[in-house]
Amino acid sequence: MFSERTVAYGSVVRRNRDDWTEIALRALAEGGLSAVAIEPLAARAGATKGSVYHHFPNRDALLQATVERWEREHTEKVIELVESERTPEDKLRTLFAMVLDRTRKGSVEMALLAGAGNEVIAPVLQRVTEKRLGYLTDLFRQFGFGKAQARKRALIAFSLYLGQAQMWVSLPGLVEPVLDEAVRVLTAK
Repeated sequence: MFSERTVAYGSVVRRNRDDWTEIALRALAEGGLSAVAIEPLAARAGATKGSVYHHFPNRDALLQATVERWEREHTEKVIELVESERTPEDKLRTLFAMVLDRTRKGSVEMALLAGAGNEVIAPVLQRVTEKRLGYLTDLFRQFGFGKAQARKRALIAFSLYLGQAQMWVSLPGLVEPVLDEAVRVLTAK
């Protein structure tokens, strides 16, 4: 992962494609969509904007690679890890523990939702939401719920996640752990 580097005056740090998407993810989390701008990102990283342009022809390409990285790390890798569990109960508990964890602030998620109208973000956000809801629906089906009921529980679970993420960003002092209660309520028949 990207690590902050001290740069002496006049020196230039070389960054690779992954460094730039990590820097852009941090900027997105801290300042929203408008913070993903090439010149400020380069200055922040102690590099030239040419270094960014070496890897990405424009801001939209950087943004595209950044949201695709977010998709891989915050959806695909999470599902992969959850699937390593054996029972539906363990899968749901692991999933909730990961996404409702107090240390995951959800600011990237909130920034992406705020920028949902952006032509680069919109299709990735749509794809991620469908993938997450599909996965949750399948998981609730494993608990024995019918398709319609499993979908409703998936929507409730996803809404709980988004609500918690929003509260961590805007009302951090009010957020309390809800893992055990969420699992109990969502799996009750």
